[in-house]
Amino acid sequence: MRQSWKVWLLGLLVVSVFVVSGCSNSGGKAEEGGAGEPITIALSPWPGWYMWYVAEEKGFFEKHGVNVKLEFFPVYSDSLQALATGRVDANSQTLSDTLAPFSKGIPLKAVLVNDNSFGGDAIVSKPEIQSIEDLKGKTVATELGTVDHLLLLTALAQNGMKEEDVNYVNMTVNDAGPAFISGKSDASVLWEPFQTIAVKEGKGKVLFSSKDTPGLIPDLLVFREEVVQKRSAEVQKVVDAWFDALAYYEANQEEVLKLLAAKAETTPEDLKLGFDGIKLFSQADNLHAFEKRDEYTSLEYTAGQTADFLRGLDMVGDIDDVSGLFDAQFIKNTTAGK
Repeated sequence: MRQSWKVWLLGLLVVSVFVVSGCSNSGGKAEEGGAGEPITIALSPWPGWYMWYVAEEKGFFEKHGVNVKLEFFPVYSDSLQALATGRVDANSQTLSDTLAPFSKGIPLKAVLVNDNSFGGDAIVSKPEIQSIEDLKGKTVATELGTVDHLLLLTALAQNGMKEEDVNYVNMTVNDAGPAFISGKSDASVLWEPFQTIAVKEGKGKVLFSSKDTPGLIPDLLVFREEVVQKRSAEVQKVVDAWFDALAYYEANQEEVLKLLAAKAETTPEDLKLGFDGIKLFSQADNLHAFEKRDEYTSLEYTAGQTADFLRGLDMVGDIDDVSGLFDAQFIKNTTAGK
């Protein structure tokens, strides 16, 4: 799900042109939406986001009286551009990938935490490396500016180290996995399924993972702000339908895994491995995440820390107040039974 930031930034330049030109016309789809128009939600290959198909297939959108059209994007970065240009009303995307368009003035609102990476991203190392401190002077590969780069820097910082203490190699995840397996790197930072493959074929081990830093990598439902303002009742129904889908999954896991495996074109067993690397967020988890605290389990804190990380790499602009990105009204209403 996590794309190359270089690709994203190039895409953003194109997006900006469309956004500016679109403003002089009749506006994007989001502005046209109204009664009868479906709410369009984009999603990409990631275990937690496939759960939207449960809401669709089991009739939870209909139950709540909201017309929703799911649009699947095999390439994650395409879904980011679709939201930025107003082609879709909402997208499931990471917090880190939401900060760049937000810093460029594209008004967005995160209304729901779908899940958190909870072991799905990890530093995989050679067996003889026993600790993060042992990475000093070792070759470590991952992609610059991705959430896995952020995971690496966080692990180093927690152990009193900096990037300069390792021999960092900028490499896409697609290349970093094979590099570890072939012995070209002492460690690589990977997400699934590359992580499991590297452990098995490279005979490595997980040295540090997103499970060690809860809240560092949240996956969100992000709407264009104008949709939230003009169609808030429908946004509420979408959020309510999501939690019906989660409840159905909890009660019928075997059935749901078969359903979603068909959507993902994989096996239920492999999809289950993907679910094992995330934590689906309950209503209580969401309420906790939307609260303001100085720790990674708070969205605002994680957003601030991630923005600082990306700004240091010239990958986002200045953000005066990250709190403007979040809207907790819907999860509060769901929890209150409104």
